[in-house]
Amino acid sequence: MDARSRGQADGTDPADQWVRNPATGAYELRTESGTPRPPEAPGPRTAPRTAPASPGRVPGQRGRPSAPAPDAPPGEGRRTRTGRRKGGRRKALIWTGGALSLVLVGGSAFAYYWYDRLYGNISTVDIGDVGSDAVLADGPVNILIIGNDVRTGEGNEDYGNRDNVTGHADTTLLFHVSEDRTHATVLSIPRDLKIRIPDCETKQSDGSTKVIPGSAGTTRFNESYGVDGRDPGCTMRTVEDITDLEVDHFMMFDFNAVKTLSTAVGGVEVCLEKPIKDLDGGSGLDLPQGESTVEGEDALSFLRNRHGLKNESDLDRIEMQQQFVASMIRQLKEDTLDSPSKMLDIADAATKSLTVDKGIGSPGKLLTLARELARIDLKNITLMTVPVRDNPAEPTPVTVVLDPVKAPQVFAMLQNDVSFTDVKKKEKDAKDRQAALLEGPRAEAADVRVDVFNGGGPQGAAQDTLVWLRTGEGVTASTNRGNAPAEVDRTQLEYAPDQADQARRLADLMGLPAAALKPGTADAAGTEPMVLTLGPDFKKAGVPITPPKKVDVEQSRADEKVCGT
Repeated sequence: MDARSRGQADGTDPADQWVRNPATGAYELRTESGTPRPPEAPGPRTAPRTAPASPGRVPGQRGRPSAPAPDAPPGEGRRTRTGRRKGGRRKALIWTGGALSLVLVGGSAFAYYWYDRLYGNISTVDIGDVGSDAVLADGPVNILIIGNDVRTGEGNEDYGNRDNVTGHADTTLLFHVSEDRTHATVLSIPRDLKIRIPDCETKQSDGSTKVIPGSAGTTRFNESYGVDGRDPGCTMRTVEDITDLEVDHFMMFDFNAVKTLSTAVGGVEVCLEKPIKDLDGGSGLDLPQGESTVEGEDALSFLRNRHGLKNESDLDRIEMQQQFVASMIRQLKEDTLDSPSKMLDIADAATKSLTVDKGIGSPGKLLTLARELARIDLKNITLMTVPVRDNPAEPTPVTVVLDPVKAPQVFAMLQNDVSFTDVKKKEKDAKDRQAALLEGPRAEAADVRVDVFNGGGPQGAAQDTLVWLRTGEGVTASTNRGNAPAEVDRTQLEYAPDQADQARRLADLMGLPAAALKPGTADAAGTEPMVLTLGPDFKKAGVPITPPKKVDVEQSRADEKVCGT
């Protein structure tokens, strides 16, 4: 137990105050005479405090609450920002879920002791109106995993920048979990990606708010945290700007987390195409070709190393990090969950190095999240990197920019909750029926009759679409009907059975997905037009709504063994 958890005046470890009653088999509080007595019922808790920033310490990390609070039951939450969906809803904390299951299900004093200990480990940050108030809700969930490169802690100064006491967003992963919880995508965001950082409203230690100005132009992604007082909520907002996805929660780990977690699981298997011997980086990393098991300092050195890689770049290092993450997830799910003692060690190590938003800021809430994540089969977890290319503005590029073609395709697939994995349900009857709607003859553009309504699209979208259809695509029998009677969740095209050929032609022209087609049951009367209602997914005329079915980017799977074994 760490020093922060010791509360006895005589230095006695609280763990030693519990003894097993041989008569009942339960753990009970030992009295001064040495005999067991039943534990008192836990009193009311208060929510953990957010630790203020201080020199040599990451803001909000390792805050010990004076008295922990009960978990709010998971339920429907809502976002507070205008225009966001009402329902809010990895490194995956599968190991935490397994450990906490053991802790929370038990009713003994031993279980209460461990729950109290894990609760005290977790640190939270109030990130304002970004993210979700609920642990989970209906729909996909997006969790941002932030690897903080703060150099505080024993041995960490060897990794450079000894004066950095706050850190930056170094290794960053966006973990997208599908609505049906059958698949997930782990998307790495390069720290050297040049992007614009938006203005960010942050919560201060005195309860006030402060707006941190965004970047004047483009800057490195890693500056979205730790620069000018930016908190993890600023990183979340930056990722939302980049991807056009709503990020529900964040989890932030530091260097020490890699050391303690890799040791707690008994080491992580990695595979190298050629040996690595770091003579210049100062880590002393020395690994042979082929399989190795790394833990502690070697695990951190492995994740931080660039020397001996193909281009010695951050992108090469990301490939190694993804291999490490996939291997750890695989080991945790296949080997660790059967060992209660190891699960508790892992949960303790993970929560000591963990900072999260208030929406998941307790063991019970993390357990709720972990139970959902644990349902995902390893073969349905895809790991990839945001598609990028060398920065053309630099004579000798050291930073990267988004690939203008592939990056939007990847983001579109996530926005539409399309799986990257090749392992999918063989049949989804509803989607198959919808796809069949696009099969058949097409009418000529001049024969397409359609009324265009704006049901939640950009301002002026109906008129812009009308002009585009008439002047550019030859759909002259089209009319702007202004705002729809009610907003819609997604763009839809309503048509009669005898207008199916017109619907297919308009779907081709506008890039409408099969799901947007809404056939009626009665034929149209004479020249009655179809009804096109533009929703929030509509960007502008000429931009397809249909997400790509696949993207040509390098991917890996969490179930792939190291060295192909």
